[in-house]
Amino acid sequence: MTPQLDPVLTEYGYTQDMAGALPEGTSPARVLRHDGASLLTITSGGPRSLPGAVACEPQPTVGDWLAVRLTREGGWDGARIEAVLPRTSLLRRASADGTGQQALAANVDVVLIVCGADRPVSAGRIQRAATQSWDAGADPVLVLTKVDSPDAADIDLARIELEVPGVPVLVTSVLEGLGLAELRARIAGVTSVLIGESGAGKSTLSNALLGRAEVATGAVREGDRKGRHTTSARQLHLLPGADRAMIIDTPGLRSLGLFADEDAVDAVFGDIQELAEACRFSDCAHVSEPGCAVLQACADGLLPTARYESWRRLQREVASAQLRADPRQLRRHHRQMSQMHKEIGKYKR
Repeated sequence: MTPQLDPVLTEYGYTQDMAGALPEGTSPARVLRHDGASLLTITSGGPRSLPGAVACEPQPTVGDWLAVRLTREGGWDGARIEAVLPRTSLLRRASADGTGQQALAANVDVVLIVCGADRPVSAGRIQRAATQSWDAGADPVLVLTKVDSPDAADIDLARIELEVPGVPVLVTSVLEGLGLAELRARIAGVTSVLIGESGAGKSTLSNALLGRAEVATGAVREGDRKGRHTTSARQLHLLPGADRAMIIDTPGLRSLGLFADEDAVDAVFGDIQELAEACRFSDCAHVSEPGCAVLQACADGLLPTARYESWRRLQREVASAQLRADPRQLRRHHRQMSQMHKEIGKYKR
């Protein structure tokens, strides 16, 4: 007989599969917030604080499900984290030094890419975020906020949809209540994470979905419409209602360094992959090869040059990130480059 799951935990996405992966004698908990020295978690008994520095790999991040070993008396005071349960997805980005990765959120189903309509909407930034989303195993959704702003009149939805095909676009206004019902329907029953620049409206959107002013918000600068970091830590919130929707609010990201693979990039540029099937050579690099269907589409105006260049740029960024993450491959690359420069020097002399 299948054991009954705790109703508190099921509201936060706990499933029979997770219960089956739980080591014997441990209790489940989901990470709501990482406070550095401690983790705020949700347990069957409600919110609990657990030590943040734990001797397990991977290190817990917001959204993770944990296996917690209670004390002999069965209490939570002095409990320790024994393991991180297998993740269904992991949103990550390249670390600041480019040699590794930083986990942003685990077990997310939808990535809400939030862009303020009161500033220029960067196709490259959206493409990069969509690449990270598909690499994570989550579905990207572009959320345009502040469409009630006087500066939003020049937003070209047709152009945006053309530059990010396959990514749904939701137009919202918290002040007017526009698009919020559609957004709630999109994230019902799943865990979503909000990512975007400071001042894009993530915290305001979170408060609108929560129905209360729980997340701090701030004003943007008049000159460039950028905002200050009002959200200081990633935090998971359970939305009110019976649809069991959860959102993870995050601090503004100035950059989203790619830590993904080529397949995630190809998912963003599916139209180019379809063109590539008609190339003369199966290993065509789409740079200067004869019979390249991708380059021919650019020449014929069927493929915008800007989109082709964005695809090539993301491919190079992914390759570079993978190279930096592997010290042995990086040293080999440096040796090859050094040898090549020596050969060029000999040729010139």
